[in-house]
Amino acid sequence: MLLTLAWGSLFFPGLFVLCTRWLRRARPEWTYHDCVMISTRVVSSAQAVLATGSGIVIIHTCRNVVSDRHWLAREYVWFLIPYMVYDTYAMYLSEWYRTTEQNCRYSLTIFRNFLSKNRLMITHHVVILLVLVPVTQLKQQHTLLYKVNGILTLTTFLSCRILLFPFMYWSYGQQQRLSLLQVPFRIPFYCNVANAFLIAPQIYWFSLLCKKAARLFDTPPAEKDG
Repeated sequence: MLLTLAWGSLFFPGLFVLCTRWLRRARPEWTYHDCVMISTRVVSSAQAVLATGSGIVIIHTCRNVVSDRHWLAREYVWFLIPYMVYDTYAMYLSEWYRTTEQNCRYSLTIFRNFLSKNRLMITHHVVILLVLVPVTQLKQQHTLLYKVNGILTLTTFLSCRILLFPFMYWSYGQQQRLSLLQVPFRIPFYCNVANAFLIAPQIYWFSLLCKKAARLFDTPPAEKDG
């Protein structure tokens, strides 16, 4: 755990520094803000590739997605914690350089602008670090906090990954003065096909989450521990 945390603390900031320095030498005509922006995207892309690769390994290794456990799923959370801290600092650093290029050098003003523009992302990082990570790592399956976290997961997944599609159709219908049922017949066929391909796995994953939630709430603690 601590070794994984240490590797993450070295990897993400180190990649950011190396990329920024290389860009400063390779592209001297670029501003420091440009180099920082590119470097943050390189680090974010690296994290996305690692997360995707870890997910693929876990999916192909685990046979039962509800009950199976994989060491990579546990360790990657600790590897991700330094990234969340780094990403928050990188967003502030990018805002600082962008603002100073506009001749605004008041640190308090820059910090306020940073909080105002990135409040949602900062909240996301803080919740993951202070709530979701302890809940998932400490194996508190039978506590109220764990169950509340499960309910929030189901709610956000349903709202942001499934109900998003009918909302998208409804929004288009409002713009074109169509009812929700008329929209699928008034848009190109390939749009419906593409949306069907996108929502199908979301519904499948949501069903798996519901099954796990049902087991969590219906099974007695003694049986779950066994």
